[in-house]
Amino acid sequence: MSKERAPRIAVLTLVLIALAAAGCGSSTGAGEGGKPPDYERALAGSPPPLAALHEQAGELLPGGAAAFEKRIALLKGYPVVVNLWASWCGPCRYEFPMLQELSARYGKRVAFLGIDTEDDADAAKTFLEEEPVPYPSYSDPDKGILDSLGGYGGLPDTAFYDRAGELVYLKQGQYTDHAAFEEDVRRYALRG
Repeated sequence: MSKERAPRIAVLTLVLIALAAAGCGSSTGAGEGGKPPDYERALAGSPPPLAALHEQAGELLPGGAAAFEKRIALLKGYPVVVNLWASWCGPCRYEFPMLQELSARYGKRVAFLGIDTEDDADAAKTFLEEEPVPYPSYSDPDKGILDSLGGYGGLPDTAFYDRAGELVYLKQGQYTDHAAFEEDVRRYALRG
């Protein structure tokens, strides 16, 4: 190996190690680590339709697209944020701390729901135990709900419904920035 190539290879090796380390991490995603918010305190006094969601926190609900659409109809009068995820999806895991914080902050005014897509039920349940959220997720093993939303098949996706139950925006792909995610909650869920 030439003397000129050795320093370049060393620098390249260090860059690759740094990139690999940056890509690895815990399932707490955004690096915030630690415990989720105190949902009981944050969501105390929620209106009955939203309190019903909080009572199903972390559950995987059956029924596919029909059950999901029925729930959206029952939530008319409240904006809804729906996150499509899977336990095997790294970007989904990255978003979960943001969803934990946003659902605690806005969960008295906004309904949050999850859609667990193309996932193993046991793996999904384990993930929800590790990263608890104060709302249920619907199982979507055949992508029926994802397809009904117009998702392209990549995860995560986040759908925003207005108070009339109309889909107003579908964010395809991962939120990498908490401020951008919160801005979309304000823009699409809490508008007007």
